Amino acid sequence: MKIANVEIIPITIPFGHGGKTSGPGLSLKSWSSLNTMLVRIETDNGIVGWGEAFCYNSRRAIQGVLEEMIVPVLIGRDASDIAALMHQLQKDLHLFGRYGMIIHALSGIDTALWDLAGKAAGLPVCNLLGGSVKTDMEGYSSLFKYDDPELVAEKVRSSLNEGYEVIKLHETGVEQIAAARKEAGEGIPITVDTNCPWTPIEAYENAMKFKPYDIHWLEEPIFPPEDFQALAKLQSDTGIAIASGENACTAFQFREMFEAGAVTYAQPSVTKVGGITECRKVSTLAEAYGVQIMPHSPYFGPGFLATLHLTAAEPNPGLIEWLYLDREACLYGDVINPKNGKFAVPDMPGLGPDPDADVIKDYRVKDD
Repeated sequence: MKIANVEIIPITIPFGHGGKTSGPGLSLKSWSSLNTMLVRIETDNGIVGWGEAFCYNSRRAIQGVLEEMIVPVLIGRDASDIAALMHQLQKDLHLFGRYGMIIHALSGIDTALWDLAGKAAGLPVCNLLGGSVKTDMEGYSSLFKYDDPELVAEKVRSSLNEGYEVIKLHETGVEQIAAARKEAGEGIPITVDTNCPWTPIEAYENAMKFKPYDIHWLEEPIFPPEDFQALAKLQSDTGIAIASGENACTAFQFREMFEAGAVTYAQPSVTKVGGITECRKVSTLAEAYGVQIMPHSPYFGPGFLATLHLTAAEPNPGLIEWLYLDREACLYGDVINPKNGKFAVPDMPGLGPDPDADVIKDYRVKDD
């Protein structure tokens, strides 16, 4: 099964979330549309696999890496030998960096190859990973940063009404955290993702302000996010569970994280870490170190489907992150939408259904 053709397809879908246009971690640019970099790989026997590379605010760069550096060397390669191919690609591209956009681009290739593998075998990817199709995987509502206590309370209330039993905030102000706790009441886990804003001292001071509101975990409170020793100290000093990993690439960074005792919850992102292949390595490491996987998945393309399959193959599945917003269109219709705060893994071969061709046609980014 040889790779015959690779197509890189950028799409952008407008959305609304009821607050400001800047999103979590994207303060450099207003965020009002979802950029999705689709990777379509077709084999010589006509099987097609779909993947997704992370490209928020980096569409042109990721597309360039894929089309100029990776796609030319894929043609004619064995699509079924995923581990060897991805290892070789990482070796060949290490000169340009082991983290960031190179690995983001490779993530899309890897995920498409796993979709191919499942289709070739006639099995859902979770079965190939040693798991099974599940219909009641618990999710959590991942809210935008609103900077408005009343709006935070409103979004918490609507999330709870839709069946979510865990809420994530992207807030850095104690007033917003307090408003969320008041609205949710006791017993509802509230997590706080701050997107790497503080020094270790500032992180400690703010964590202690948040502590009376019983936050379930504090996510990425320190810059730089790879300061694992500082994260470990913060976790020990405050007694608050730390979550991190959405910005980590490859299993090697997670090994450093775990050896430092930096986190209670590890958050690999399949579109950023190196794809499904690398996520499996992270999962094995996490189990060995006694760390719970909580995947990062604010996506609506193949990356989200891959997250469902990976989680279904976990011995102790974590929660599924669902970015709480209103999309103008969806690549998969209702297939990936939550029902009463829970998600179902598609039981089709591969990752699930192929992306909607009409949505791709309508929202594909034309050449600039």
